[in-house]
Amino acid sequence: MFKELIIPDIKELIEVKDWKSLKFFLSECYPSDIADLIESLDKSDAAILFRLLPRTQAAAVFAEFDPQMKENLLKQMSNQHIKEILSELSPDDRNRTFGELPGKVTQKLLNLLPAEKRREALEILAYPKESIGKIITPDYIAVRPYWTIEQAIKHIRNLGKDAETINMIYVVDDEWHLLDDIPIRRFILADPKQKVESIMDGKFISISAFDDQEKAVHIMKRYDLLALPVTDSEGVLIGIVTIDDILDVLEKEMTEDFHKGSAVTPLEKNYASASFLFLYKRRVTWLFLLLVADFLSSSVIAHFEHALQAVIALAFFIPILIDSGGNVATQVATLVIRAISTGEISLKNWFNILKKELFIGILLGITPGITLFLRGFFWKGGPQVGIVVGISMVGIVLWANLLGSLLPFILSKLKLDPAVISSPLLTTLVDATGLLLYFSIAKSILSI
Repeated sequence: MFKELIIPDIKELIEVKDWKSLKFFLSECYPSDIADLIESLDKSDAAILFRLLPRTQAAAVFAEFDPQMKENLLKQMSNQHIKEILSELSPDDRNRTFGELPGKVTQKLLNLLPAEKRREALEILAYPKESIGKIITPDYIAVRPYWTIEQAIKHIRNLGKDAETINMIYVVDDEWHLLDDIPIRRFILADPKQKVESIMDGKFISISAFDDQEKAVHIMKRYDLLALPVTDSEGVLIGIVTIDDILDVLEKEMTEDFHKGSAVTPLEKNYASASFLFLYKRRVTWLFLLLVADFLSSSVIAHFEHALQAVIALAFFIPILIDSGGNVATQVATLVIRAISTGEISLKNWFNILKKELFIGILLGITPGITLFLRGFFWKGGPQVGIVVGISMVGIVLWANLLGSLLPFILSKLKLDPAVISSPLLTTLVDATGLLLYFSIAKSILSI
């Protein structure tokens, strides 16, 4: 609603070149709201509005843009303007920007950085994709254990304005090995003459720079952390990850899982700015694979063509049976995948989950199985067809439930993302195997 109401006024102010009013308006807005507003304007107006922002505010707004918008704006900015924006960006936002943009653009931006910041950025860019090292910030406060509280507080005051957070202060030795993390309130409440080591407890949570970003999400959630120290293989503190970066990771991972679960290759860019050709390429591969998989179902029906000709009533129940199986498989797969991703269950729990879903599958199959038996008995086919469809419903639902609960564990064991078990793919697998089960039961009971 904010955008819809304000965009006409913004365009009018740009048209009459009332820069003073525009600057005043922008000074009263949050960076996220300004970014949302700029992304809603056409390219020329967006560039004008962005150039009106003071350097510090422009950096905060730039950090909020999606990768495509950043690239578009960079093309319209002078090297000096780009250099100013990059210098004002926090290290984590700057490094995330480098990771999002094409290689040629990133190389150009790196060349605009001062030598020290360029070395820092190159070190972070060298970490593996999706690792914690990609999103760390070196802007934290560290103190020595042999300092007095008074010395430590003076150090915090001197460097605190440039730190990402001062809620947590890190204690390191002379080789910069992480020894502890201490809340700022302990420093404030302690005797100024005490040593820092006197308020240490040695209990801290850290993560390796080479660990996956999802691991940081689980750790910060489990221990209610606002910042997480990041170390190298020797325990040397090299940076921290803060909650705002972790929320970005969480949003990204959830979006990717949602795309995979709907048989779409993750976009890795904003949908609104993606071209129709890009979206086509991201969707057509899965669609083609599902089409090939559907050939299995048609082959099963073709194989049992004589059974359908002998008892035509069997055809009436095919949609009900395969849809029920697909729905059940999607249900349980969604529950298990989500439980795995949140850490509720792990690979070692697979047998307990299998036993649980075995009984649930039987109960889920019996409930519609009785209904389908009665429908077959009184509607089409008589008692024998009723028995066939009733037993088939129980069997298909049970099989679909077991398949949907086991596949996520199998993929996890193979070091693959369980989210690739998309609803359409899982449904297609259940369709083919369910039809095979249905016609096999019919052939046996009806002797056809």
